[in-house]
Amino acid sequence: MTDETAVREGRRWLRQAEEDLDAARQSADLLGKHYLACFLAQQAAEKALKAIFFARGAVAVRGHSVAELCTAAEPFDPPLAAMRPRLAKLDRYYIPTRYPNGLSGGHPFEAFDARDSADAVALAAEAIDAARDRFP
Repeated sequence: MTDETAVREGRRWLRQAEEDLDAARQSADLLGKHYLACFLAQQAAEKALKAIFFARGAVAVRGHSVAELCTAAEPFDPPLAAMRPRLAKLDRYYIPTRYPNGLSGGHPFEAFDARDSADAVALAAEAIDAARDRFP
């Protein structure tokens, strides 16, 4: 894969991350669907971090953990790896926001509130900003 092709693929992933973040904001602000906003924020951050790997020429980037993606960046991007403690909080929104058996009881739509979605959206925005900063 050429450098230009890699950057183009990274930008595709970053663009989708931006759209997911927009959907997260709308889900929270317009619909009050905080569980969905939290999940979409996690997805936005995951895709933003994957964008960095693809832009560097990765052919496949496996996994869905934001924390693990930050850790995997350590060899080539220590500042991104240093974001792990903050961004790792998004991983808690990957399963429990979607599946009732991801919670000890109740339903995902009852378990997450405006504070959760605001925090998740802010963290996803940080991940997207970090990804944007790393593109040529």
